[in-house]
Amino acid sequence: MKQDDREEQIEEILERLWTLGEQAGAAPPDLTSDSFRFDPADAIADARRRNWVGTGRDGLSLTADGERRAAGIIRRHRLAERLLFDVIHLDSETMEAGACELEHSHILSEEATDRVCAFLGHPPTCPHDRPIPRGRCCDKFSHEVRPLVTPLSQGPIGQGYRVVFIASRSHRRMDRLAAFGVVPGATLRLHQRLPTFMIQVGGTDIALEGEVAADIFVVPS
Repeated sequence: MKQDDREEQIEEILERLWTLGEQAGAAPPDLTSDSFRFDPADAIADARRRNWVGTGRDGLSLTADGERRAAGIIRRHRLAERLLFDVIHLDSETMEAGACELEHSHILSEEATDRVCAFLGHPPTCPHDRPIPRGRCCDKFSHEVRPLVTPLSQGPIGQGYRVVFIASRSHRRMDRLAAFGVVPGATLRLHQRLPTFMIQVGGTDIALEGEVAADIFVVPS
């Protein structure tokens, strides 16, 4: 077996364990050959030797080193999904296949991944609304790459925009915006910033507080 193939198998196991860890109350991981396109035994043994997985109360689990490794894999995959979906506008099936190729090919090095993240405006979630692990670039603003996706609050007045994602964790705020038609994919125009932000969605003018406008991430339409 080629070394690259074994590395991809190990990454799939780490990714599976990470994804199950995100699901509260998930059943113990199924890491049998029936749940993979390959026999995972040797790959699991390699992951153990590298101290990426160990045995926990519910079976196989990620070690601290494995968590860091898996976070990088997940981050690369979900940012690739955002790039292919938001910028290249691929459909969901093609986007997923392309993201898998980018994830395992390592075309996206750590530096390249950070640059993609900055270009996209440090999105908190992938197109499936799953969290994207944060990177170094998310904690330190970089002027080297101009973001494509930016908060509405930073956009020029008079510009038309398409909503890419909304970063608010307030369900009440999300419901309020949705009631006005401010949802991912919607188009709007920014009319003013002071004393409040004023946008137009469809034929309706809507006033927004500054912190709400900062949670709406957009691209020029």
